[in-house]
Amino acid sequence: MSTAPSTAPSTAPSTTAGRGATPETAPSPTRTADGRHRHLYEVDVLRILTFACVIGVHTTSHTAATDDVGQNALLALLHFTRLVFFSLTAFVLVYSYDLRPRPMAQFWPKRFLLVGVPYLAWSFVYVAASWLLSPTRRGDVPDLVRTYAEGIVTGVAWYHLYFLLVTMQVYLLLPVLVWIVRRTRGHHVTVLAVAFVVQVVVFAGYKYFPASDAWLHGYQKQFFFSYVFFIVSGAVAADHADRFLRFICVHRRGVLWGFAATAVGTLGVWTVQVLLGQSLYAAGTPLQPVQVVWSSAVFVGFLAIGARWADRRRPGSWLAKVVDHGSDRSFGIFLSHPFVIWLLLYGDSWLEAHVARPWLTPVTYVLVVVLSVALTEVFRWTPLSVPLTGRPSLASRAQREARARKRAAAAAG
Repeated sequence: MSTAPSTAPSTAPSTTAGRGATPETAPSPTRTADGRHRHLYEVDVLRILTFACVIGVHTTSHTAATDDVGQNALLALLHFTRLVFFSLTAFVLVYSYDLRPRPMAQFWPKRFLLVGVPYLAWSFVYVAASWLLSPTRRGDVPDLVRTYAEGIVTGVAWYHLYFLLVTMQVYLLLPVLVWIVRRTRGHHVTVLAVAFVVQVVVFAGYKYFPASDAWLHGYQKQFFFSYVFFIVSGAVAADHADRFLRFICVHRRGVLWGFAATAVGTLGVWTVQVLLGQSLYAAGTPLQPVQVVWSSAVFVGFLAIGARWADRRRPGSWLAKVVDHGSDRSFGIFLSHPFVIWLLLYGDSWLEAHVARPWLTPVTYVLVVVLSVALTEVFRWTPLSVPLTGRPSLASRAQREARARKRAAAAAG
């Protein structure tokens, strides 16, 4: 997500998560009592919470005063989003692929259609908008073409689009991921330990030894190897989906207490770095060692919250519909929300002139969420749904038939 354009996997992989399941088995985190595969509603919640925090990061970054201690501390906590995003991407990819193994010649075209096309489309939207609004560049077509090409290759057409560039790298690496997970069964703890150490070393280099990554020329966040532990841990978790989700469900209280304690520890590291002379923002940057622990805690903590929701979910209730709807629209909201932020805060912003800090941040956040949801909903009903939301148009015949089948199945159930 991939986590990005798809909903949570509705079935369990045949390799581990559902091994030995029969119509007579007791219900499990990945199967129902009659042996059918269960939709992972906890993943829907994880996805929604993560994307909500992505909007929080970008809104706060644009509206917080540089000397606002509280909001910069909040940013230090919210910077887990990219790391959890890639864990979630790997989890859903490997889980879904284990469920329905198929040749990459079939897998890649669909995945790249639903992520690659939005990547190209939104890169052009952001580059073209910036070009049109620039009095020195407007009308210079070669400049537009050059800037667009550079944005596509480097993922810098706008500040959030590198997420999609790395996601596509993970798609290409899926055969390698699956091979590693399968060949190292029985040694996954060792694999995770090695990946964890590598991740800490990489982030320590990025944060405390800037000369070590000079060869990347500022493009550290655009490469998959900057997130190796999170990609590997998501893939391993998918291979043990049933036991992994069962552990979270059984030990939910402990997981949430650990989540809270890690948040306190992360703020402690941020405070120490500020006292040692770093700026409020620099002390909370995402590519640093403490984020390896904190982002891992967020991943399991959000899943614990999702597991509680899954236990209490009432099919057909308004809240269940809202969560299902939010999960389905989350990728489109992710794509469009920076554009909404830009529109709200561009130039001599009316919003900035009439809403004082620190209230500007929560007011902008609410407006961005509401307008992004509305924009995504409109896009979903147009022929541009795939390039603008990464999902098929709700007005298409196939989608209408799918909704009719879903309603019929619900009625029969």
